[in-house]
Amino acid sequence: MIEGVRIIPLKQIPDERGKLMHMLRVDDPHFEKFGEIYFSVVYPGAIKGWHLHKKTALNYAVVSGMIKLVLYDQREDSSTRGELMELFIGEDNYVLVHVPPFVVNGFKGIGTKPAVVANCATEPHDPSEILRIDPFSKDIPYDWTLKHG
Repeated sequence: MIEGVRIIPLKQIPDERGKLMHMLRVDDPHFEKFGEIYFSVVYPGAIKGWHLHKKTALNYAVVSGMIKLVLYDQREDSSTRGELMELFIGEDNYVLVHVPPFVVNGFKGIGTKPAVVANCATEPHDPSEILRIDPFSKDIPYDWTLKHG
């Protein structure tokens, strides 16, 4: 587990009409601050990453489909520096993943349909506070290819 990352199980309330999917409330103990919420659609096999935010914390939940979310801790002062986390989240594992600033993150669409990723960020979008890194950079010890076997 990477220092500062939190995985919070989320409630789904089904009924005969469909379901309600909780994500984040102002009175949740893990709520920090609201900056903006947006939805990112990722196609199966596509990679969105790597990137890190210098001041924004991210709160990811996948409301449709599945993704492989990968986190890498390159923070100098972290007790988990150098650690990777690989999480499979979405319809089959409905959770909120809190990613603190300066933790490198990226995700890949998995399965057979596009995934819809919700992010409730603690700051409004500001391109100057985001560092984008090539998903195949050798600086991050991760291989995005499907592992068979």
